[in-house]
Amino acid sequence: MRARLILADGTYFEGLSFGAMGTTIGEVVFNTAMTGYQEILTDPSYHFQLVVMTYPQIGNYGVNPQDFESRRIYAAGFIIREYSPVVSHWQANKSLDDYLRNYGVVGISEVDTRALTRHLRDHGAQMGMITTSDQPRAVLRERLERGPRLVGRDIVREVTADADYQWPIEGEFDRRQGPSFKVAVYDFGVKFSILRALYVHGCDLRVFPAHTAPEQVLEWDPDGIFLSNGPGDPEPVEYAVETVRYLLGKKPIFGICLGHQILGLALGGKTTKLKFGHHGANHPVKCLPTGAVEITSQNHGFMVDAASLSPDAVAITHINLNDGTLEGFRHRSLPAFSVQYHPESAPGPHDSRYLFEQFIKEMQQFHA
Repeated sequence: MRARLILADGTYFEGLSFGAMGTTIGEVVFNTAMTGYQEILTDPSYHFQLVVMTYPQIGNYGVNPQDFESRRIYAAGFIIREYSPVVSHWQANKSLDDYLRNYGVVGISEVDTRALTRHLRDHGAQMGMITTSDQPRAVLRERLERGPRLVGRDIVREVTADADYQWPIEGEFDRRQGPSFKVAVYDFGVKFSILRALYVHGCDLRVFPAHTAPEQVLEWDPDGIFLSNGPGDPEPVEYAVETVRYLLGKKPIFGICLGHQILGLALGGKTTKLKFGHHGANHPVKCLPTGAVEITSQNHGFMVDAASLSPDAVAITHINLNDGTLEGFRHRSLPAFSVQYHPESAPGPHDSRYLFEQFIKEMQQFHA
């Protein structure tokens, strides 16, 4: 069946439908990872986004029960060049087409993703629509123009947990190492792989909804606070910024992705939107204290402006080698640090796993 992709600037692509039929609207972004489409689709950070995979063939290893990053698909739609109907992997229990269809997610294949990626790179990420509707393009374009927007909206409330809970959940395996620390996780859209990484490093986890009052978290008396990844614009998530500002100095804090941006705002910094964001598993980042270069997994459309942070209070620790943007910082006197990328690496290389060990050391020193 025919499907169409329409961008806010009028750019138009035709292709074939796969997954569910219907119409979906979201911000169109491209991801340069060669594998990991299951993790990408289920990452809550992709909520309200139409994901373009730059790798040409997608779906060849199907979907398996091991690689979910949440309990459902959060990406609003999926855009690929070639869909592989043949599934070849010993763990697969269904095809990507069946998986999308099961969750009502609209996909489009046979799109010139190279041309689309170049367009987004040159003109920036923008709102778009995937549809199997036969309505005229003018009608669909008007519907897109009237649709929701990403900037200025708090979409963390749409992905965070309804109530606090303990980790591990049923079905997770105990592979722990080292000492035990109580860590409170603020859920802005947390991935299962992040919780697993913290857990195997010896953390007893309690996950709290994004709007949880800091006093309630401190009643649990955690050894440290973790600020998770999440979707969208950080500035409307003002309640989280105020919470982190309250917690600074009371417990060691480690933030990643949206958590990094929220920590930056809490320290008086500002955030800005990137032209087309960082989405992929091959972004080079330099660790300034050591000079080492890490290949990182990233997914974000906003960044903390390094110039907006006070150099007397904040030390820059990591920079992006593609565009020089801020990738990590630490407070000079308080036990708080963060990175913009994903050290749990799902999907992606494991170069940055040392950051979880750094968090353990921060808690050990704080409570010594």
